[in-house]
Amino acid sequence: MRIHARPSPNHGARPEGRAVDMLVLHYTGMESAEAALARLCDPEAGVSAHYLIEEDGHIWQLAPEHRRAWHAGLAFWAGETDINSASIGIELVNPGHEFGYRPFPALQMAALTALSRDILARHPIPQHRVLGHSDVAPQRKSDPGELFDWGFLAQEGIGYMPDFAQATAKADPLAAQEALARIGYETASIPQTLRAFQRHYRPSLCDGILDAETAARIGILAASV
Repeated sequence: MRIHARPSPNHGARPEGRAVDMLVLHYTGMESAEAALARLCDPEAGVSAHYLIEEDGHIWQLAPEHRRAWHAGLAFWAGETDINSASIGIELVNPGHEFGYRPFPALQMAALTALSRDILARHPIPQHRVLGHSDVAPQRKSDPGELFDWGFLAQEGIGYMPDFAQATAKADPLAAQEALARIGYETASIPQTLRAFQRHYRPSLCDGILDAETAARIGILAASV
């Protein structure tokens, strides 16, 4: 695995003693890799990530891992509101829902797998804290989206995907809300949170509706993390 440097000025110090215990995945949501790199390295934009992976598997490092990159924005997970201080951020080149969302190529996923394994070897990141941007910011973000193959990544030992094969449950809104909170989700706006959950754990239908299958998968995940 070869990593190329493309330094961004957009990062700061992590709080003293704050360990990295989250890995957050994004898509760039821009029309080209070069446009995304230019924005992530633009001091006026004020955004960055630690890494960017192109569709051909080319990896750029934009910020050192010990520094706090500016990738998550207003976000929440399991009581943590400063996600940037707790996480490593990886951007995957993909035009996103606005510019022609498409599947993530095998070369890109292979590079992500290799890079993520290295990151997980360096930092105490639990598998259930490998997350998407939409997981930590469900009211604002939809990336990496329903075409991202979380199941493949989990099979490679990165992230967590329970066995949902026998998932059955009644669609109980209060129980689902409580279970989503136990998992770590922000639950102020349930439809958006449900849609974020579905993008990660039931990507075949991401409508933000609590049907029986979604309720069952929420329950299984809540019981296993």
